[in-house]
Amino acid sequence: MTRRLRGLPLAALATLAAIVLLPSASAIAAATPKADLVDIEDEVMCVTCKVPLNIAEGAQPDSERARIRELIAQGRTKEQIKRVLVVEYGEQVLALPDESGFGITAYAVPVALLAVVLAALALLVPRWRRRPAAGIAGGRATSATGPADLSDADARRLDDDLRRYDS
Repeated sequence: MTRRLRGLPLAALATLAAIVLLPSASAIAAATPKADLVDIEDEVMCVTCKVPLNIAEGAQPDSERARIRELIAQGRTKEQIKRVLVVEYGEQVLALPDESGFGITAYAVPVALLAVVLAALALLVPRWRRRPAAGIAGGRATSATGPADLSDADARRLDDDLRRYDS
């Protein structure tokens, strides 16, 4: 009976260690992202169709999807799968450009154009708002240079025409 009591603390210690280490193992597994076909498909191109794999149809896209499924089954991460696809099919398989080198221009050019448009609007809008409005203002015809000068005869004729339309 004393043997049993001596072994009990050791068994309890082993059980306690397993309970403590079990959550940390699952936390490590959760920290590594699982690859997903849907997530990879929109970042990979069909090398023959030149369209994203998630909308491509045909034999080549199906074989690329099958290869991705194989790599997912092997437990590879998304980045590892994309590296394997680049080795097998070349750089044209990636839908997103590199985040360094020449590929950065795909991100920088639209941002730069947006900044230029916003700067131009910031400069031009106040000028447009200060400019006098062309057209009819205050019942009299105006031009970009100012109100048009009417002769007395023209003013009377205009008033007569306006009275006719008012009644």
